[in-house]
Amino acid sequence: MISIPSFILRRLYIKGSLRNIEGGIQFSLLNKLGSGYAQRFLPLTLDDEEIPIDRCIFLVDGTKVPFEKVSPDSPFTIALNKETRVVVTGAYLTPEPHRICFRFEVGGLGVLKFDFIDTPSDG
Repeated sequence: MISIPSFILRRLYIKGSLRNIEGGIQFSLLNKLGSGYAQRFLPLTLDDEEIPIDRCIFLVDGTKVPFEKVSPDSPFTIALNKETRVVVTGAYLTPEPHRICFRFEVGGLGVLKFDFIDTPSDG
């Protein structure tokens, strides 16, 4: 099975996009790596604390896609060269740097993950 190193996947994250919003936090992804479809998302971690997937959604062109709705029958792709926002409800970021780990399953590759550390841009 082929694996994609996390340092390559980390390029999906748009540095400086991490911020507090009303009711939660958000950050943005931009896929410059190539096409691929996730068939499942696992809980994010924020500073090593797991965030349930029912509190995480993608926001693309005004359309909301909850993490929990992604499945082999309903895969999700982070479109090439198009910003995708990730919104996490019920979370709050203090002004110091935070570490977020993002995990997802891709058919034929298994579970892929990457993490990033950033300081909220509103802090």
